[in-house]
Amino acid sequence: MSGHSRWANIKHKKARSDAKKGESFTKLVKEITVAAKLGGGDPSANPRLRTAIEKAKAENLPSENIDRAVKKGTGELFGVSYEEGAYEGYGPCGVAVLVNYMTDNKNRTVSEVRRVFTKFGGRLGESGSVGWLFEKRGFFTFAAGPIDEEKLMEAALAAGAEDVIPNKEDGVFEVYSDPADFHKVKSLLDSMGLNYLTSGISMIPKSTVRMEGGAAQMVLRFVEELEDLDDVQDVYSNFDIPASEMEKVA
Repeated sequence: MSGHSRWANIKHKKARSDAKKGESFTKLVKEITVAAKLGGGDPSANPRLRTAIEKAKAENLPSENIDRAVKKGTGELFGVSYEEGAYEGYGPCGVAVLVNYMTDNKNRTVSEVRRVFTKFGGRLGESGSVGWLFEKRGFFTFAAGPIDEEKLMEAALAAGAEDVIPNKEDGVFEVYSDPADFHKVKSLLDSMGLNYLTSGISMIPKSTVRMEGGAAQMVLRFVEELEDLDDVQDVYSNFDIPASEMEKVA
């Protein structure tokens, strides 16, 4: 799972940079709008909306944009109707890929996603073709230096987490939870004053493919091009690439 947490940390750095330029705001607004539409506009009763708002605030999306997105989702304001779903396939070097999209034009989205797959020698597959390689989990990463493993293990398990995994290569601890318990675990870790580097609910690969050099850079360029598509919300893959390779794209 180390490849996943490594990429999560890199994307966290990139997201902050992109947010300053306004490049990620559209995707944040889409997620808030759909979350409010599906589960209502009260974050305390809608975990998906609560997660979306927390992420938006972390990336400095203005409060008025958040409020407007919620109202569009609940129907208080007129807004575009979005459809969400996922594409599955294999990217360059045979890595498994899940692409979550949110769009008002599905034909446009599948055309753009297929173009990127084809450009890098990959291919889209049928529904379920790679989904079985991933599992939905809540996750947190902690810098290893400021916190003792035993203390973190004790605190995380007390908060309801399932696993604490030391990742020596990246100098972090990875904490995983059942997705249904994510907000409870997060609240308890926050109340303990434990500062994590990243957190979220994600699709975690059950096994990974290690790659380096030119193959690694090709896979990262492929994933970046997918993530840069306006209709793509998240991209998950089972690659495991050294931190030195990933830092080149940060």
